[in-house]
Amino acid sequence: MCLSPFLLLGGPALCSASPQVTADAAVLMDAETGRILFERQAHQPRPPASTTKIVTALLGFEFGDLEDEVIISQKAGSTGEASINLFPGERVALGDLLTGALVRSGNDACVAIAEHIAGSEEFFTLWMTAKSRIIGGRSSQFFNTNGLPHKHHWSSAYDLAVVTREAMRRPEFAATVRSRRATLKNRQGWPKEIKNTNALLWSYPFADGVKTGTTRAAGACLVASATKNNRQLIAVVLHSDDRFGDSLRLFEYGFNQLR
Repeated sequence: MCLSPFLLLGGPALCSASPQVTADAAVLMDAETGRILFERQAHQPRPPASTTKIVTALLGFEFGDLEDEVIISQKAGSTGEASINLFPGERVALGDLLTGALVRSGNDACVAIAEHIAGSEEFFTLWMTAKSRIIGGRSSQFFNTNGLPHKHHWSSAYDLAVVTREAMRRPEFAATVRSRRATLKNRQGWPKEIKNTNALLWSYPFADGVKTGTTRAAGACLVASATKNNRQLIAVVLHSDDRFGDSLRLFEYGFNQLR
């Protein structure tokens, strides 16, 4: 319970105790206003791992037609680690690629999205960096679409909150990242049924997105969204020992800030 002199005067209860967060960098943002409710090393450039895919998908939804047929290139089909197992020459709807990137964290899907939208992944990453800066990011520079290790590829907790706030305004993006499971309807290969990597969707009833990320350099990362009583918060934790627990504690802190 929050105790405050404001409460005795009939005003709102203010909770000031900071949440216990293990992440090296973190941000909690009010999605409506952009107000920062909590921060730790918020502007420190760090490897973002697969949270990069938020920016890739934002541009994919903005500039692509979800019904477009994409022919998978040799480069996209051979992109490894987390993937949806695309193969060169396969024909896939852009909407399925975006779902595969956000829900299953498909590295291969991100390359295919970039090549379809911009002609090459290299050119698309210039758009990613520019998009981040245009909407208020300060630290990001992207050298790939999926967050695979690159010594000059980085973002920050604050920048990731900013791009997520922008992305969640798009109904298609928001609907995709809150899905626990999804079906890739218009592809030739497998898998067709995929499960979201964001465990917070099962463990926290107010969670409605967004994206996990993990590499050795980045550690365990999570950009998460939750909505309670018509108030949406965005939490970012980078290099965390307990990314789901950190995010839950940030959300509860934020929702209790003003009651």
